[in-house]
Amino acid sequence: MKHTVSASQESHVSQASSPPDILSPAFAADPYGAYRTMREHAPLIRHEATGSYLVSRYEDVERVFKDKAQEFTTENYDWQLEPVHGRTILQLSGREHAVRRALVAPAFRGADLQEKFLPVIERNARELIDAFRYTGAADLVEAFATRFPVLVIADMLGLDRKDHQRFHGWYTNVIAFLGNLAGDPEVAAAGERTRREFAEYMIPVIQQRREKPGDDLLSALCAAEVDGVRMSDEDIKAFCSLLLAAGGETTDKAIASLFANLLAHPEQLAAVRRDRSLIDRAFAETLRYTPPVHMIMRQTAGDVELSGGTVPAGATVTCLIGSANRDEARYAEPDRFDLFRDDLTSTTAFSAAADHLAFALGRHFCVGALLARAEVETGVNQLLDAMPDLRLADGFSPVEEGVFTRGPASLPVRFTPVGG
Repeated sequence: MKHTVSASQESHVSQASSPPDILSPAFAADPYGAYRTMREHAPLIRHEATGSYLVSRYEDVERVFKDKAQEFTTENYDWQLEPVHGRTILQLSGREHAVRRALVAPAFRGADLQEKFLPVIERNARELIDAFRYTGAADLVEAFATRFPVLVIADMLGLDRKDHQRFHGWYTNVIAFLGNLAGDPEVAAAGERTRREFAEYMIPVIQQRREKPGDDLLSALCAAEVDGVRMSDEDIKAFCSLLLAAGGETTDKAIASLFANLLAHPEQLAAVRRDRSLIDRAFAETLRYTPPVHMIMRQTAGDVELSGGTVPAGATVTCLIGSANRDEARYAEPDRFDLFRDDLTSTTAFSAAADHLAFALGRHFCVGALLARAEVETGVNQLLDAMPDLRLADGFSPVEEGVFTRGPASLPVRFTPVGG
């Protein structure tokens, strides 16, 4: 992760002295103030502890993600993801990446998503809500958000539901590994142990599906073929590992953050309750205002000029999504949650044409964006139906936690049960 730069290169780049350091308690408590300082005074920071360059302005992060000049690679995932997932689609480029993406993408859009997986999403939301719909109280994080996307993905893959707690434990370890910016050896060891345990669990299941395919996503991945290329057992295992972690953690935090944002703005919550078509807008604005993933890394292929200086070849660039999405140069009143804002396009918010950066952009735009949208639409609709006068528990104020990924740690609410 370390990258040595010369004194002449370093002189153009701010050192992490004025804004709170991204590993500090002050930053964890409120990254948004630090982001503002970075954008205004230090848009490119050489961060010694992580050996990376912090990029905070929208125009720079957008350029890194779109990468039209092929100045950035995903070679950082060799050390960032491969130790926990194995080699994934995110590490691939060119034709190899295009073919692998074509193998997995159909399951996450169009007819497959609507016909095969929407009923799975609806059933899982209903079953989770059934556990608390008549109680008048729930913690939306613990009772719903952290469970819902992992159960959906496990069901999509046709995995045994009794193993849900193991899946949840694995994805928690993986997310901790990805966010281990301080290099905690215990976190690293737990991540690498998870890779072994997940492989021991998944490879036999994959081999069984090859012999006796079903009507699930795992069977579809086993059978998928593009230009004579099929995925190996290891390819499929790595993708499933990535899907559980990335799809679980991000949707979990997105749902919790969406409700936290709406509960803090009762007039917007009332508007969404009246007109459910506004859920898309509320989700898009949540992705901008409080994105689940605050940082995505890339690696430079050569020297690159960005706002604030030069990043040398072979360096890790940490794109601060949480900052870029609050850039005053891109959004009016960026620190205000407003699902009605006219500078964020909800119709393209879940496609590679999105103008927020929460799903990245370009070749590596999140393949699961439409799945996340379907989960959020379904979950929010069912929760609003079950909780007609939803409100925060007395005296509670939501607190975001996390640096690499971020969301409310808990969200206790009260409501009058329907028919109760």
